[in-house]
Amino acid sequence: MHDTKERLSLLWLFALLNYLYADVVALFAIVGSQDPAPHLTPWALLGSAVLMEIPIAMILASRLLPFRANRLANIIAGGIMTLVNAFLTFVLPLANGDWHEHMFLPYMFFGTIETVATLVIIWQAWTWSRVETVRTSLNNAQIV
Repeated sequence: MHDTKERLSLLWLFALLNYLYADVVALFAIVGSQDPAPHLTPWALLGSAVLMEIPIAMILASRLLPFRANRLANIIAGGIMTLVNAFLTFVLPLANGDWHEHMFLPYMFFGTIETVATLVIIWQAWTWSRVETVRTSLNNAQIV
């Protein structure tokens, strides 16, 4: 049986790989198009870096933080990533009329997977009980 810390860490890794591959696909689309590459300001790049640092940090934090801090960090980080991802994937393209763009379908695909992953993270953290943590610790102590 996998403990919740390990499961959360793996879910963050899964979400991160989807975020990164969606960005790789977007770069291929930009390089292969005749349109000029979008200009991103240093602040937009910094915002993207901070946003991607959340799942990167949560891979470690999920394994290292104690129960209470871990549970809270996963709920908050999962909530932030879910809201931002849902807004950028679904709300913004529909509001801007960009849903017909050729990149919308791949972003919709990845965005759906990413949103489901972070919702599962929130659910796992929300339903995580201290009893499971104590039971897992006792089982690990008996193995040693």
